[in-house]
Amino acid sequence: MRTFPFTAVVGSDDMALALILTTVSPEVGGVLVRGEKGTAKSTMVRALAGLLPAVDVIEGCRFSCDPADPDPACPDGPHPAGAPATTRPAKLVELPVGATEDRVIGSLHLEKALTAGVTEYEPGLLAAAHRGLLYVDEVNLLHDHLVDLLLDAAAMGRGTVEREGVSIAHAARFVLVGTMNPEEGELRPQLLDRFGLTVEIAAPRDPAVRAEVVRRRLAYDADPDTVAARYADAEADLARRIRSARTGLPTVVLGDGALTKIAQVCASFEVDGMRADLVTARAAVAHAAWHGRRYVTREDIRAAARLALPHRRRRNPFDAPGLDEELLDRILGDDEPDPPPPGPEVDPSPQAPADAGSEPADGPRTEAGSDADSGSDFDSGSDLERVEEPATAQAADPATEPDRASNPTPATGPAPAGTVSGTGQPFRPKLFTVAGVGAGEPGRRSRAITSNGRTVGATPFVGRGGAVHLTATVRAAAPHQRRRGRTGPGLLVGRDDLRLAVKQGREANLVLFCVDASGSMAARARMEAVKAAVLSLLTDAYQRRDKVGLVTFRGGAADLALPPTSSVEAAARRLEMLPAGGRTPLAEGLLCAAHTLRVERIRDPRRRPLLVVVTDGRATSGPDAVARSRRAATALAAEGIAALVLDCETGRFRMGLAARLAEHLQADYVPITDVAASVLTTSVARHRARVA
Repeated sequence: MRTFPFTAVVGSDDMALALILTTVSPEVGGVLVRGEKGTAKSTMVRALAGLLPAVDVIEGCRFSCDPADPDPACPDGPHPAGAPATTRPAKLVELPVGATEDRVIGSLHLEKALTAGVTEYEPGLLAAAHRGLLYVDEVNLLHDHLVDLLLDAAAMGRGTVEREGVSIAHAARFVLVGTMNPEEGELRPQLLDRFGLTVEIAAPRDPAVRAEVVRRRLAYDADPDTVAARYADAEADLARRIRSARTGLPTVVLGDGALTKIAQVCASFEVDGMRADLVTARAAVAHAAWHGRRYVTREDIRAAARLALPHRRRRNPFDAPGLDEELLDRILGDDEPDPPPPGPEVDPSPQAPADAGSEPADGPRTEAGSDADSGSDFDSGSDLERVEEPATAQAADPATEPDRASNPTPATGPAPAGTVSGTGQPFRPKLFTVAGVGAGEPGRRSRAITSNGRTVGATPFVGRGGAVHLTATVRAAAPHQRRRGRTGPGLLVGRDDLRLAVKQGREANLVLFCVDASGSMAARARMEAVKAAVLSLLTDAYQRRDKVGLVTFRGGAADLALPPTSSVEAAARRLEMLPAGGRTPLAEGLLCAAHTLRVERIRDPRRRPLLVVVTDGRATSGPDAVARSRRAATALAAEGIAALVLDCETGRFRMGLAARLAEHLQADYVPITDVAASVLTTSVARHRARVA
């Protein structure tokens, strides 16, 4: 299948450099590409596979063992010396978002393993990607346990299958490339750190560049062969240069001065751990080899740091990765870390081709050319249960507090319509969960039947994967041994006897915030406290892998400010920009929330919702506002929606309207001052039995 030429992609220079560096030196650890949709992320990754050097493999080995250095523990081995070998192109293996664990790491034939003691292993995607590329599109949407498995294999260089005491391991060294749209949710920080390099890309804003992108894409769609022929020379030069850089990589010298400078850069940016230093050093060596140098220079360190450190610096939960390049230049200074060692420089290729991202002679250039030694060839009552957590647990990192001076909030009285209040200091909130046992996606909030967790039962094997429940399997097979003719040791197990373990863990939920933004909420700086509480709950949702949505109501209508999404960062941004003022259309807010939840139930029926209503309980907009609000709340309760009412009313004299709203919603009632985990005050709670 023909792919779009790598050198024809416009506007992704940092991404191209990162991909090439990790291709030159796979030990760098792969690349994570963050960018909005439609920015050629997948196109460039797929095009890279055609530039990789071919690999020699032992003929018939399903694990692509190198004839010069076969894996002694290869499941298809041991391979004798002089085994027949063949050459094949490097593979690009794509990991689908919906892949199962067995498909990723491979699986054992359970029936044969239990009955005959035969370990018959079917390799998975990790084995197929050995000595090639493993591409994960939308890596942020993968289940956590799959991402853990994937990144552990990438770090250790081996894939391991453990099934009820049977263990198989095989080599799994590959270049890991992940792409993601940050609007759809972030990776956990510890997973983000396992990618060697990261780049942020965006669509070009220059009309001329955008027109050129469209022109090339239309030309390729109309005649792929002609476009491929046009860029054939540039592709061949780039492939030759990658091979030459791989050959010259072992000869590159990382001097003590360069290593000290790398350590100084990493320490100055306050990165956690030592992985940043290792990755930066490896990337700097790869960058030097890419440019044909025999020693690491200041420009190599700068290029490596720009790619290796942005996602490792200490940051708040909702901050995007980034790097202060002015600070980086000040740290590096103007002096080279080491003088050049004696001897001629290594020419990166016989023809010393120009930039890998440059256009052929007959093609237009969209960027200014650069010298090979410039540092880079590319421009750089309810269903709700409350679970109290220990007050001594570590608090979540607070999000950056906006400038309150630019968004003043009146201390008393109703706020003018459209007033934007600042955000108070976030805190670690209590954990609120949906009652009962669900079956949603794995997460860290409510109890659910998931693929990992503690074993609570067994179910018959019906063709789907999972861990075998040995006790239940033996119990099911035992009564049939005499009928099956068993005469000696061992157990005769049939397919119908197999039982899979039922495991109970935690699921992710949909947390829908319904926030009152009327004028009464802005009085006495209530909105500042509201934003602090909601932002704290958003941080908690981020850590628990929930989806979130935001409904706001003020004036005369309600608005779905943010449809349900995995991007809690987007919710935090919408919250910070939330204006306040006007009357309180409480009924409209509840009806908008109910409609949103019904639509989301159709899209994702397994994900259970948690509605968080943040209000003082007043209803002042429209005719019969109080009665309509009561009817809307009763209808939500009838649908069995788990709900929580955060009462924002403060002061000595309270009307208690939010508590009455909680009664109609059959929801938990919590004063907003009691949301913090450190508050031990017992809140008023009203529960109703779930209707089966």
